[in-house]
Amino acid sequence: MVIRKALTIAGSDSGGGAGIQADLKTFQELGVFGMSALTAVTAQNTLGVHGVYPMSTEAVEKQIDAAASDIGVDALKTGMLFSAEIIEAVARKIKEHSFTNVIVDPVMIAKGGASLLQEEATEALKTLLLPLALVVTPNIPEAEVISGMKIKSEEDKKKAARAIANLGVKNVLIKGGHDEGNKTIDLLYDGETFYTFTGERINTKHTHGTGCTFSAAMTASIAKGASVRTAAETAKQFIQAAIEDGIYLGGGHGPTNHWAYRQRGGL
Repeated sequence: MVIRKALTIAGSDSGGGAGIQADLKTFQELGVFGMSALTAVTAQNTLGVHGVYPMSTEAVEKQIDAAASDIGVDALKTGMLFSAEIIEAVARKIKEHSFTNVIVDPVMIAKGGASLLQEEATEALKTLLLPLALVVTPNIPEAEVISGMKIKSEEDKKKAARAIANLGVKNVLIKGGHDEGNKTIDLLYDGETFYTFTGERINTKHTHGTGCTFSAAMTASIAKGASVRTAAETAKQFIQAAIEDGIYLGGGHGPTNHWAYRQRGGL
């Protein structure tokens, strides 16, 4: 039996809906062994982020080294990296360990509006991390920040994807959760061709951690050898099920249902 391994380099969400908690749940549900390197600890629940406590760069580097040197990493994802210093450390370790299956979820803003990435870190993300990435998975507001343009239409989404690809990332997947209308349309650009993945919009506020979960599903699929396009299809199905089969916890933006995809017969 071949066991595939995935590493998440991200923050901890004490509420369990996002961050490394969402990533590890998703890895497990998709049959991949999950490991983590914590970048920050958050005091967080469905009502908001009540505190952010970053790790030292040394602590982040030691965690990555520990996973890579012993168990091995078939694919990794980055989530909340918080600061330029941590981004620099992560980029350095990706190169040092020759990681190639790197999925970057450019976590910038929490559902409740709290900033999860310091302003000066955005430039480090663009110049240091994206050129090392196989895939970057921004939502529309994040894609606007990275590309430096407003996205009001599908054509704008394509222009933004091209602009982000020009930063050196091999594949750009702009998620459609912030689209208008009854459909959510994810757009994948591989440097040559555009692909779309469409889902029904679900009228719910319980969408905390959807970005983390989506990118974790892609990471797990890529760790198992899937193409980027197939991984995007799986991630779309995984997150669609997680939102549709809600668990409705907490008084604010509640978490999604990480076991819904498997219960529906996925895998």
